[in-house]
Amino acid sequence: MDLINKIRRSAKDHFKKIVLPEGEEERTLRAADFIIGSKMANPILLGNPDKILRKASELGLRNIHRDAIMDSRKPPKKEEYVRLMLNIRKEKGLTEAEAFKLIENPLYLGVMMIKNGDADGEVAGAVNATGDVLRPAFQYVKTQPGISIVSGAFIMILKDRFFGENGMILFADCAVNPDPDARELAQIAISSAQTARSIGGFEPRVAMLSFSTKGSARHERADKVIEATKLAQQLESTLKIDGELQADAALIEAIGKQKAPDSEIAGKANVLIFPSLEAGNIAYKLIERLGHAVALGPILQGMAAPINDMSRGCSVDDLVNMVAVTANQAAGVN
Repeated sequence: MDLINKIRRSAKDHFKKIVLPEGEEERTLRAADFIIGSKMANPILLGNPDKILRKASELGLRNIHRDAIMDSRKPPKKEEYVRLMLNIRKEKGLTEAEAFKLIENPLYLGVMMIKNGDADGEVAGAVNATGDVLRPAFQYVKTQPGISIVSGAFIMILKDRFFGENGMILFADCAVNPDPDARELAQIAISSAQTARSIGGFEPRVAMLSFSTKGSARHERADKVIEATKLAQQLESTLKIDGELQADAALIEAIGKQKAPDSEIAGKANVLIFPSLEAGNIAYKLIERLGHAVALGPILQGMAAPINDMSRGCSVDDLVNMVAVTANQAAGVN
């Protein structure tokens, strides 16, 4: 748990404004109460202030105050946000009436606060589906320059510190893209390397995974990984990356030396890029459940500003940790 404590301490140092659009939801309120009390960040709860304050009182939460709440029905900069929405989406057919209606949706209000510079990041998804959380983000915040795809990473914290970076390995994409092509896979690798640095605090050694190691099998799916590796090297020439590698060759030094003797990544990888969503999602869940690992995430990568989507089964601790992650992303911590 050293990484989680480090992320929380770092969040305190930067004290970023993080929007919580699901401000009336119990777990979100409990998380916000802890965050305010520990001075980890400056959370902004969106919703009906009277409902929020009443529920906070019923739950015995002492740190929730009116200054931490924004009325999503009548935000102070409502017209300013609507003008910004129209500037961005008018050519897509957005009308003024539609914009005024959308801005009362906390998920849209949250991203417009970020876009306008009034908040640094957002955490949602405790009650809203992933598509509903990400749609406003894609439409208004968009992706980082040079990145056209958003992906989801997990930092897996293992009991066995032999693997990865002292027991930490970043897995991607485990949450968003079912079947990325070679160019998208390369961008996922670049984004994952950034996350390893900013959230994991370690220098990435990226393995592009396949069922083949250095031509041991011939198939178009292995070819995709080979091409993605070359494209990622072109995008970031200093990145330590290699592929295609099987998982054992990527993680275990003796096997890496045998299967890929000329690779500086084989046997030493701390970032694993999976060739498809099904592979990544299955892998992280198996490691989490059978290996009793902590799965920190999903951390959304590639957005122009940090917006993170939670599982609807998330705990209060999950929300607190993701607010800390989001604050670190906003600060660009290395």
